[in-house]
This record gives sequence, C-alpha cells and structure tokens, in this order.
Amino acid sequence: MNIHEYQGKAVLKEFGAPVAEGVAIFSADEAEAAAKSLPGPLWVVKSQIHAGGRGKGKFKELGPDAKGGVRLAFSLEEVTAHAKEMLGNTLVTAQTGEGGKVVNRLYIEDGADIERELYLSILVDRTVGRPAFVVSTEGGMDIEAVAHDTPEKIITLPIDPETGVTEADSKKLCDALELTGVAAEDGMKLFPILHKAFVEKDMALLEVNPLIVMKDGHLRVLDAKVSFDGNALFRHDDIMALRDETEEDAKEIEASKYDLAYVALDGDIGCMVNGAGLAMATMDIIKLYGAEPANFLDVGGGASKEKVTAAFKIITSDPNVKGILVNIFGGIMRCDVIAEGVIAAVQEVGLQVPLVVRLEGTNVELGKKIINESGLNVIAADDLDDAAQKIVKAVKGGA
Repeated sequence: MNIHEYQGKAVLKEFGAPVAEGVAIFSADEAEAAAKSLPGPLWVVKSQIHAGGRGKGKFKELGPDAKGGVRLAFSLEEVTAHAKEMLGNTLVTAQTGEGGKVVNRLYIEDGADIERELYLSILVDRTVGRPAFVVSTEGGMDIEAVAHDTPEKIITLPIDPETGVTEADSKKLCDALELTGVAAEDGMKLFPILHKAFVEKDMALLEVNPLIVMKDGHLRVLDAKVSFDGNALFRHDDIMALRDETEEDAKEIEASKYDLAYVALDGDIGCMVNGAGLAMATMDIIKLYGAEPANFLDVGGGASKEKVTAAFKIITSDPNVKGILVNIFGGIMRCDVIAEGVIAAVQEVGLQVPLVVRLEGTNVELGKKIINESGLNVIAADDLDDAAQKIVKAVKGGA
C-alpha cells in the first residue's frame, strides 16, 4: 500500500527524522492560511499523487509550457495561484503513464536552503534476504539517469536484522554520501531512525529523494516515498487509515474485498487464472501470439463460487476488455467450482465478448459438462497454447 509524501513524512517525524513544516490542503481556499502558518518567505507547493517524477511532470489541461507538479512560491499570492492551477487537474509524469493522475490534494511546505541533494532508500534486498540501504551522492530528479548511466555512483549496504544499523554501518553510509562535520553527525543519528521506521512499520520501500544537506550543514528529509507490505497491514491500523482509494484502480479495490490478487494492465484480453505462476505464463503466451493482457488475476487455490463470480464481474467491468480467457489447472481448486462461478457471473452481467475456457485437473470433466450444458457461447480449449491462440484470434476478428 502506498501513501502520500506528507503522510510518509508524518510517519518518519514520529520516529525523529528531520522534516520541514508543512500543511496538506484539499482546496485552493485553504492555501493562503496554510502558507501563513509556515515560516516562509519561501514555500514549496507539491502535488500529492502516488507517482514519482512530479517536478518534471506536466498538467494535461495547462499546456506544455506550464510549470510542473512541484513549484516554488515567493509570496502568499503565488501560493494561492499555484494551488488554483494544480488542484483538480491531471498531472502526467514518467510513472503515471499517459493517463496521468488527478491532483486532489497539495502539500504546502516551508522552503529550504539547499547545499547538496543526496539519494537514500531502504528496501528488502532479496539477494541477501535482509533490508538494505541504497544511497548515492547524485540525488534529485535525475536519479533514474544516474542508475542507468553511472551505476557505480549508487552504493548498496545490507543491514544485519539482528544488530540493526550499527555505528560502523552509519559511518559507511556517511562515507558513501560524503558527509562531514554537522551533516555526518546528523547522518549518524538519522540512518538508525530510518531503519527503525522501515522495520517497525513493515515498509516495503522507504525512499528519500532528495535527502538534502542544507547551507547550515544539517540534513533534512525533503521528500518521502513510502509503501507498505500489504500482508502486514493487519498489524497497523494507523497506516491503514492513511489509505487513499482515489489513487487506486477501482477494480483493484473491489478485488481486495474478495481477497483476489488482481492488477489492472493496459491490454484487451481479460485473464482469470488460479496460481500466480500460471497467471504469469498465461499473460506471456497471450503476448507471444500478438495480443496484450488486460489484467493479472489469480483467484487462488481455495476460491468459492462467489469469489469466482466476483472475479469475472471485475474483468467484465473493464471497458478495454475485448475477450476473456479462463485458464484453470485444478489442484486444490476444483474445475466445477470455476465453471459454476463463470456461469453465475455471465447470467448476472451478461457476456458481450468472446470467452475461451481451458480447464484441467480436479473435477475437469464435471466442469466441462457444466459449461457445455449451460447454453453459454463458450469456446473450449484443450491446453494453454490452444486457448491463447483461440482468444487472440477471437479478439482480432478471426484474423
């Protein structure tokens, strides 16, 4: 689960991380009062969306010459003007895709005198099975280019979960970031704080870009991108309360209610599969035959008829779907349950696009019998390769 920058900073502040003062607003009418509550005379007006690259982003409605999603303001009038331009408009960044995201909230933050911009993140390094710091002296908006062009400037430091961040670890990070004097003193305090927050809140990613050295020598967390392990959210009611469903795909929200593993994609062939590996293989073979999957959907091994019905309804609610492939290998999951769920869903919502069903495994004959006797216009398939070819052909009009 992702949260907004201002929410991430609030979480980090609870652990003692140095962040600037700021106020989140939801309408332009709140902008002036928010800015007045901050020291000034420089304010930063930041779009709050679940995507990076906001500073370089462009608003669809404002034209190519308009400023991006992060703007400086040197007066209260300028703060309000930025707020009026940004709120309610669609910000397109390198991470949003062409559709962009509507800006429904802003964060007005006290400005900072920046001497240097650094990069810092913490994530789980699966190669060593433990959390790791990833740092670079080349922070800021072009960190992706640094990773591509000069990867040697990015340093990774795994942390022993039994010891946490040791003094030696902190010194290594200070050296990697070329911190000296007051900045190094701040770093020795900050690195354990960030690691503690990462572990205790079950974060999946904590990214600070940039971590700045100010002109007075002190460090400050200038941005914060935070995501959490969804499997651990039951332990964190405070984090769950930060969820912004307007930033999520409505189909994914609906899928979460039924404990379905669903991710919306950009293609036109909807997929209903049991098992993550088989779902990935199904998407791959659809691409192999020249089409694109509209979703990843794993109904799991213990899906009920109601769960399968919900899954089918979610797929058909996507206007981009031009055909549906149901690919079930029944082990724990029974083919007859899938068949009953598909029929129930079709009877409820109708079937406006081609449907290919491939069943194999537990109760496969019963499942096929249920579908064959349903009166549905279903295209049967013998195996995965056959199923993929048939759905692609059906979607492309028999080509």
